[in-house]
Amino acid sequence: MADTSSPALARFRIILWTLVVVAALGATALFIFRPPSAPLGVTGKPFTMESTLGGAFTEASLKGTPSLVFFGYTHCPDVCPTTLAESTVWKQELGLGNEQLRTIFVTVDPKRDTKQVLADYLSPFPGTIGLVGSDEQTTAVKASFGAASETTEPDADGFYLVNHTASVFLINKDGNFEGTIAYGEGKEAAIAKIKKLIAS
Repeated sequence: MADTSSPALARFRIILWTLVVVAALGATALFIFRPPSAPLGVTGKPFTMESTLGGAFTEASLKGTPSLVFFGYTHCPDVCPTTLAESTVWKQELGLGNEQLRTIFVTVDPKRDTKQVLADYLSPFPGTIGLVGSDEQTTAVKASFGAASETTEPDADGFYLVNHTASVFLINKDGNFEGTIAYGEGKEAAIAKIKKLIAS
């Protein structure tokens, strides 16, 4: 029997309840960022990032297991925790473990998101791969996926937000781009796309 009192599960429940509130208020479009000059898709350009699970992660590392890849940052107020929670639900609905479908979270905020910060943020979602790198490495991985991000002006306390591409990239077992799941897309549609991804 699963331990329903674990801290990770408790934190996950808190996140889900928070998302209910966020959904009621309506997610802001500020964080769904894709300028016309940034095509949404995978270009295949080389990149090297550091994985929170250990070692380097490159474009070649995408091969072997189908993956859900999305970009975000740990201070993200709504899109990122929503996507993490939804990706967990999608996998649970399909009975998929991390060995069958990976979840990969790429930070677009290397200034604040160190490897340890990112690992702690992802701890309620065991097996999720966090990718972190320098400014140059982050630029390269965004170019590889056709993703984009833009840092806003800091407030008086130095706090800032980052506008970023919010879609989930679907990568098949051969490391090829299969499509996207848009932020806010319905669960049934998302699950149908994941079924097709797993079968490809």
